[in-house]
Amino acid sequence: MSVDHRKLGRELDLFDSDPLMGSGLPFWLPAGAAARHEVESYLYELERRAGYQHVYSPVLGKREMYELSGHWRNFSDDMFPPMKMGGDELVLRPSLCPHHALIFKSRQHSYRELPVRIAELGAQYRAERSGVLGGLTRVRSMQLNDSHNFCALDQVGEEVADVLRLMGEAHAALGLRASSYQLSLRGDSGKYAGDELSWKKAEQLLRDALDAAGVDYAEVPGEAAFYGPKIDVQIVDPAGRESTLSTIQVDFYQPAQFDLSYLDAAGQKARPVLVHRSLAGSMERLFAHLIEAHAGAFPVWYSPVQIVAAPIGAAQDAAARVFARSAVEAGLRAEVHADGSLGARIRAAAGRKVPYLAVIGEREAAAGDVALRLRDGRQLPPMPAAEAVALVGRERDARR
Repeated sequence: MSVDHRKLGRELDLFDSDPLMGSGLPFWLPAGAAARHEVESYLYELERRAGYQHVYSPVLGKREMYELSGHWRNFSDDMFPPMKMGGDELVLRPSLCPHHALIFKSRQHSYRELPVRIAELGAQYRAERSGVLGGLTRVRSMQLNDSHNFCALDQVGEEVADVLRLMGEAHAALGLRASSYQLSLRGDSGKYAGDELSWKKAEQLLRDALDAAGVDYAEVPGEAAFYGPKIDVQIVDPAGRESTLSTIQVDFYQPAQFDLSYLDAAGQKARPVLVHRSLAGSMERLFAHLIEAHAGAFPVWYSPVQIVAAPIGAAQDAAARVFARSAVEAGLRAEVHADGSLGARIRAAAGRKVPYLAVIGEREAAAGDVALRLRDGRQLPPMPAAEAVALVGRERDARR
């Protein structure tokens, strides 16, 4: 039976919406925000260790910037109307790449620095039509895990291979499985920017990288970005619907449009190649899939609440609160549930998909122990409270 992330996301208090905020503009509730923050932090650290430099850039830009990048000509139907401000027209950005191109351009770079990997978890906006909006899958405001990697031509193959490896690591930790890979190429329409030679070169670079990685893929004409071909990593939801999760794109067009350069070994200006990539797509679409793929029972490391302390009676309330505090101090997300019958609290924790329930009765409180129940129904023998905290901590750190 398929799971609808819209229904389950509201039942688990992950996200919601309000007509006063507007269609396609969901808000994240504390439980959803906790899970999302954990995933964002993981992706940030994964990228940092891989040599990415993180930035912040404005969500607005002048219309002229998007005219230069090609977005205005090729994408304006999906952009919000310009806002007049003095003599300027400001636009909510549909993409982060023009901003990152200008960040790269703001400083001189040497060939020794390349690749320069500029990453950001940034907001972008799409003027989606009301009829296609739904849950977290089609929204008007999204937070994208994005990066733009500026490299020399002879570095592109290795850069794409590194991104594919990084994607595999992130997907394994999140509990995702790619269903297929596609090489998205130009079609017959006139929407594509740039010259024929650059397109052929970009397409061959991606084809060679996929072949070198031993990845099976299908070539799909007509699915390229307007500025370059791309590798799209596809996933299938429990209902059998396929969508794109991650992407890698090779772009010769925007570096030329923004006149980007670096100094080569001879001290001469050379044009970098731009590799766009997203390891996990937008947080909205990612969590729509994660909610359905895991039926709301997230892996321990990004579960909104990782352990709940349940005292059997009022006499054990203090012990439960001490245990929960020790779990929080160890970096876990823990709560105390003391109201209602023990059976009702066990059912409530199971309904919220909490991975661990720590039951504390008179015997456990006296011994400084807890009895752990797992959400799959297993029960562990009573153990010292510190050992239980360490056990959950190890499970979190393993990112299984």
